[in-house]
Amino acid sequence: METKYASNAVAATAKARQEASTVFLAKVFNWMAAGLSLTGVVAWLTVQTGLIYSIQPLFLPLMFAELGLVWYLSARIDKLQPSTATGLFFGYAFLNGLTLSVIFLIYSGTSIAATFIITAAMFLSMSIYGMVTKRNLDGLGSFMFMGLIGIIIASIINLFIGSSAFDMVISLIGVVVFVGLTAYDVQKIKMMGEQGIMGQGDAAVRKGAIIGALALYLDFINLFLMLLRFFGGGRD
Repeated sequence: METKYASNAVAATAKARQEASTVFLAKVFNWMAAGLSLTGVVAWLTVQTGLIYSIQPLFLPLMFAELGLVWYLSARIDKLQPSTATGLFFGYAFLNGLTLSVIFLIYSGTSIAATFIITAAMFLSMSIYGMVTKRNLDGLGSFMFMGLIGIIIASIINLFIGSSAFDMVISLIGVVVFVGLTAYDVQKIKMMGEQGIMGQGDAAVRKGAIIGALALYLDFINLFLMLLRFFGGGRD
């Protein structure tokens, strides 16, 4: 009898952890979707209003501002108020919309839309894998992070070389890296839900969801940009 009660208790605990994880993942994906939506709207409006031609000289400072926001939000998340963390996340999404608007001047709208759909399908597939796999992806995450560092170094080198072939190789590796990071980040976020973040109060849940959304947002955007180099067609 005691064994039966113990088994029921374990099953109930596992179910509760799974439900908490599902709720937390939903919050993360909702924030991520909101950030992507803001980026897309800002990018489109920046082109449609002609603002892109005015801010082109500011692209480099804007990119440094984006990097600063990501670093600050990631490093200070524990000390920030939930509203501040949310504002920084949307501030980054807004700035990224301004800088990403340039893709509308390079690629056709049809190819951008098609690449977005391909990216969404790959992202969804790897997200599901990250949620359902029993394999610990910590090793994969470390390996993909090293790959990310390699991509950054190779990209800097290619600024001086200017090789289109090298650029395509970097993009191909980038696709693999961000596909892997998507699965790793989703599993990590799932574990945050299972380990009890939902019981730590609204502030902790909000900040945890924001930092998780930022990680997935970056995975999605970078995967999209890498794929765009393969599937993006030039403007007529």
